[in-house]
Amino acid sequence: MMLVALEFLGLVAFAASGALAAVRARLDVFGVIVLGLTTALGGGIIRDVLLGVHPPTTLRTWPYLTAGAVAAILVFAFHPQVARLRRPMLVADAIGLGLFATSGTGVALALDVPVYTACLIGMTTGIGGGAIRDLLVGEIPLVLRREIYALAALLGAVLVGVGHLADLPATPVLAVASGVVVAVRLIALWRQWHAPVARET
Repeated sequence: MMLVALEFLGLVAFAASGALAAVRARLDVFGVIVLGLTTALGGGIIRDVLLGVHPPTTLRTWPYLTAGAVAAILVFAFHPQVARLRRPMLVADAIGLGLFATSGTGVALALDVPVYTACLIGMTTGIGGGAIRDLLVGEIPLVLRREIYALAALLGAVLVGVGHLADLPATPVLAVASGVVVAVRLIALWRQWHAPVARET
């Protein structure tokens, strides 16, 4: 039950970040809802398409769609207040990243794909929605910039893969791996860690 609640927290945070990006881009209310849902559900949809799960799970489960749409509408209505909640939003976003990256890896492993493939699919589950969000508003995706974001997701996915190879219980492994992703992401924000970039010539 706790993991489900945290997953919905992450979903709402992703939807809110997409909706805020839409508001800043001056999209109408429909565009805000679409971008919010795309950000919240995009990674899971990409995962299911890659794994051959049709229709995607999040499109068959109404609470996911409802939670994402309601979050986007609330952001549209109260975006000045939501924009001021930067730190709580970053924490919730980190939780969503950790849960989606690790659960995406677990779903892939449950379908008997190779471990390295499951890790890549898990990382994509965590970062996919945000990448689509940035592209739709005309920005370079966050995961391709200096932020320690995709690397944190990949680390969590790899930990799940290692736990699977070691035949460890799945639930504790998912919980620990999710916690590692959240910790790495938040410490990177706190310490202002960045991935290296090429020097200008």
